[in-house]
Order: sequence, then structure tokens, then C-alpha cells
Amino acid sequence: MRTTSRHRTMAEAALEELREAIILGELVPGAPLRLEDLARSLGMSISPIREAVRQLEALGLAEHVPHHGAKVVALDVDDLRELFEVRLALEALAVRGAARRFGDEDAARARSSLEAWATARRGNDVREAMRAHTAFHFTVYEAAGSQWLLRLIRPAWDSCERYRPALLSPKGDLQDRHERLDAELLAACEAHDEDRAAATLRAHLELAGEFYAVELGDRGIFER
Repeated sequence: MRTTSRHRTMAEAALEELREAIILGELVPGAPLRLEDLARSLGMSISPIREAVRQLEALGLAEHVPHHGAKVVALDVDDLRELFEVRLALEALAVRGAARRFGDEDAARARSSLEAWATARRGNDVREAMRAHTAFHFTVYEAAGSQWLLRLIRPAWDSCERYRPALLSPKGDLQDRHERLDAELLAACEAHDEDRAAATLRAHLELAGEFYAVELGDRGIFER
């Protein structure tokens, strides 16, 4: 039993390392995910790496190519637009549910993550900024009390982040607006205002159209 638990822990650690590497562009689109190379770089055996790569495929971050193994999936602008439409539908449900149920403990955790995100951005710590920003949003989504929503939101979130993480630029007008919208989302949830929370969430996603301007050809994220 101890061996099984240890194996599961190693596989989860491998998944998190590889997931972050893909999102941050350290593993570029099309890069082969060779089990031996990954095991060597992460200091693990093949077995947890194989399990982690399978999970990456399930999350839509990797794909299996017959006779060649897995590779990081390519970027596609139509896919990006579809992902944001899915995110809008799912995350709007989540923030409405969160606004109904939001408590003091949820608010404290969310505020702590926002502060950690701002600190990491000022220090140009991209990886920690990504973690803190993700923690903020998922603290809000978890407050809705729906495990199904969390399971559905996470792969779409990860696939969007890898196009161009908003966290990569530590300052500027877009970042300032991004930070204000996250603070507004927290305030709406604390006020138990479902409509305001959903409207802020949509504005937050629409702002991504400016972060992804190159990929979108200067059209809004929800414009076809």
C-alpha cells in the first residue's frame, strides 16, 4: 500500500511539473514527450512519467501520435476561441454559485492568493505568479461547491493559459486592469452579488482578447 501511495504522489508531482512547463512555454508546441528524457530531467522512474503524460493527454495539453509517442499539442486560434466560450459558460456558473455561498474563510483565502500574485509579479517570478493567480480563481470556483464544475473548468483553463500567460508581463495597463477585475470579482462574491460576479467574469475573459491580440488578429475573444 505504501508503494502505491508513493507512486501516486510521484505521478502527481510529475504531472504538475510538466503541466507548468507546457503552460509557461518551456515545453513548446510540438515538442516530443519522450519518457526516458522526462524521467531523467525530473529524477523519476518511467512509470510515474508515463502516468503523468496520460493525464496531460486527458487535459488536452498533449496528444498521442501512433508509432511516435506523445507530444505537446499545437496552438490553434479557433481552438482558443472555443475554449474561451466554454470557459465563459462554466466559470459564469461557478462565480454565480460562489457569490451565493461565499464565506469569510473563502474571502481570506482568495485575498491571500491575490496578494501573493501581486507580490510575485512585482518580483518577476512568473511561475509563482501563475500559481497564485490560478489559486485565486479556483478558490472562488471551489466556493460554488460543485466538484463537476471544477473538473470541467480545469482543462479549459490550462489550455487557455498556455497560449500566452497574462502573468508573463509584470506591469502595464493591461495588467493593472487585470488586477482590478480580479479584485472586483472578489468584492462581488463577498457582496453575494451574482449578476455583478458574472459580469466581472465576462469582462475578465474579454480582457484576454487584448493579451492574445496577435493570435486573435485584433478581434475580440468572443468574435467569430
